[in-house]
Amino acid sequence: MKKFISLLLICTLAKTAVFSQSDKYVKAMEDKLAQVEKTGSADGWKDLANGFERIADVEKSQWLPYYYAALSRVMGGYMLGNGQAGGFADKTDPEADKADELISKALSLSGENSEIWCIRKMIATLRMSADPMNRWQTYGPAAAEALQKAKQMDPANPRVYLLEGQDKFYTPEQFGGSKSEAKALFEEALKKFESFKPATPIHPTWGASQAKYFLGQIQ
Repeated sequence: MKKFISLLLICTLAKTAVFSQSDKYVKAMEDKLAQVEKTGSADGWKDLANGFERIADVEKSQWLPYYYAALSRVMGGYMLGNGQAGGFADKTDPEADKADELISKALSLSGENSEIWCIRKMIATLRMSADPMNRWQTYGPAAAEALQKAKQMDPANPRVYLLEGQDKFYTPEQFGGSKSEAKALFEEALKKFESFKPATPIHPTWGASQAKYFLGQIQ
C-alpha cells in the first residue's frame, strides 16, 4: 500500500511538472505573440526572432517557436530593402537563409501544413525581391508553388489570400498585377479571418491588420 501511494505521488508530481512546464511555454509564447502585430522595424523583428529562438531552444519538441522565428526573420528582411527594387541581397539573403533553417526545423516537428508553406512562400519572395531581374525565373515559380500548396492544404487559411493579394498589389500590371484583384483578395482574406479558428491560442492568427492596411492603400 505504501509503495502504491508513493508511486501515485510520483506520478502526480510528474504530471504537475509537465503541466507547469506547458503553462510556462504558453505564457512565454503569448508574451512574444503580443508583439507580432505591433513590431514595425527590422531591428524589432530581429529581436522578436531571437526571442522565439530562445523559446525553441528550451522547448525543442515544439514547432511553433521555430515557425514564428522564421516569420520574424522574413518580416525583418522585407524591411531591410526599404522599398527599393533590388540591390540589397547582401542584407536580405542572410535573413532568408536563417528563415529557411528555422522553418525546416518547424517542418521536421509538425509535418507539412498550410502555415509552413506560407512562410516558404514569403522566403522565396524575399529572395526574389533582393534581385528581381536575375531571380524572378527561379524564385517567382517557387513562391507561386509554395502558395498553391498552402491553399491546397487549407483553403480556409486567411494568410493565403493576404499573400496572394500582396503579390497582385506589388506586381506591375504588365506582369499580371492588378490593384482591383488585390482588393478582392484582401477582402476575401478579411472574410476568412472572421471565421478562422486557430487550433490553440498560440497558433497563427496574424495578418488581419495587414489586409486592412493594404485595403486602405487601394480605396
